[in-house]
Amino acid sequence: MAIVKIVLQIVVILASILLTMLILLHKGKGGGLSDMFGGGIGSNAGTSGAAEKNLNRLTIIVALVWVAIIIALDLISKYKLA
Repeated sequence: MAIVKIVLQIVVILASILLTMLILLHKGKGGGLSDMFGGGIGSNAGTSGAAEKNLNRLTIIVALVWVAIIIALDLISKYKLA
């Protein structure tokens, strides 16, 4: 069971990095700090609705996987399974 815990820890690290990158890929909705420093200029250029929807779906899937792994690791630690 220790191998499963190590594998889950590696997967959660990779999912964390991927989730961070996916969140940073989202375009700003305006009104934030990015607009204050000129980030709002041309934010609509080069983006399509389908690409944004797919990015949203992928971000949600990765976030749900991340949460499930965190819960699994907690249960493994709580019940001393590994």
